[in-house]
Amino acid sequence: MTSDQQLQQAVLRELAWDTRVDAARIGVTVTNGVVTLTGTVPSYAERLAAQEAAHRVAGVLDVANDLEVVPSGALTRTDTAIAQAVRHALEWDALVPDERIQSTVADGWVTLEGTVDYWHQRVDAERAVRNLAGVRGVTNRIVVSAPAVEAAKIQAEIEQALERRAERTAKRIQVTVQDGTVTLTGRVRSLAEKRAIIGAVHGTPGVRAVHDQLVIDLTEA
Repeated sequence: MTSDQQLQQAVLRELAWDTRVDAARIGVTVTNGVVTLTGTVPSYAERLAAQEAAHRVAGVLDVANDLEVVPSGALTRTDTAIAQAVRHALEWDALVPDERIQSTVADGWVTLEGTVDYWHQRVDAERAVRNLAGVRGVTNRIVVSAPAVEAAKIQAEIEQALERRAERTAKRIQVTVQDGTVTLTGRVRSLAEKRAIIGAVHGTPGVRAVHDQLVIDLTEA
């Protein structure tokens, strides 16, 4: 069993290793396997990178990301400049139906609205803008207006997708579907496995929302 102090030191080392992150800006505390990140970072991208770094450490159960984004120097942008960059990013991303998405920028915070046909398009739109300079955060209000698909069919498609990736994974995950909303429960062995499972769900026709209740459990074999 790894102690909280050992986890804290491991997270600090992982932050120092990750070249996307200035570890000197970030404070780390750990309580019962839950990591809390505090401090300020110059970009939303670095805030997410720090969160990912903490999740990569074996033994970390959850991460509370309390990092504040304070753009400075070359990363400072006006809301108008950010809005223009957001529009260009959406237009240049081949996976995003940019003409159906609108954005609002206030004090560096980007809010995305509109409608798309697939859940992965909603995810891809947020991914396209979150690393832009000057962005302090992203609120994703894009609605998935997917055609109604029978819940049993959606569930079967997802379960088959999981089985194609790894049979043992599929047996440990429970999938329930109601009105296009998919709820995932069960235990996974790593953050990477969790992301792979959620990725399989994103591309399934008929999915309108995803509730991730997966738990990372290092004792799973």
